[in-house]
Amino acid sequence: MNKLALAIEELHRSENDLAGELLQVSDRHKVDHEIFHVARDIAGWSQHHVRELARVGRDYDLDLDAEPDHDPTMLAKVRQKGSELLGRHHAPALLLLRDLREIHRKAAGVSLDWEILAQTAQALGDRELLAATKRCHPQTLRQLRWANAKLKEIAAQALVTD
Repeated sequence: MNKLALAIEELHRSENDLAGELLQVSDRHKVDHEIFHVARDIAGWSQHHVRELARVGRDYDLDLDAEPDHDPTMLAKVRQKGSELLGRHHAPALLLLRDLREIHRKAAGVSLDWEILAQTAQALGDRELLAATKRCHPQTLRQLRWANAKLKEIAAQALVTD
């Protein structure tokens, strides 16, 4: 397997991880409707990126799963119920802070990987791969900005309140 194929495969794995993390955070914070719905929406972007990477990966002899990893329904329901039970306490703010930091870290790594693929595609003259990076990377940057904005919004409150 060549180095570019390895990079595509790693980004495919990372996008799956980011989508899974966003879905888990959504489930854990179901009582916060904004977190619940926005995290689910932007997880869909990463799931789309997984499909896109599987498609372009075929040009590099990769057999990547085009279906994103799914969160087991029973586990998702348990997390949502736990969120409902914890939603009345201050501790969820610290959990949300931790969760948003993790999303930010993962999205930053995914963003860097998209940038690496874009630069490589441009150097190789691979129009299809370059087009995929231009479609997907901006959404990853929006995921990163969302996590950053939510961190700024809740950080002080989460750390100062009892």
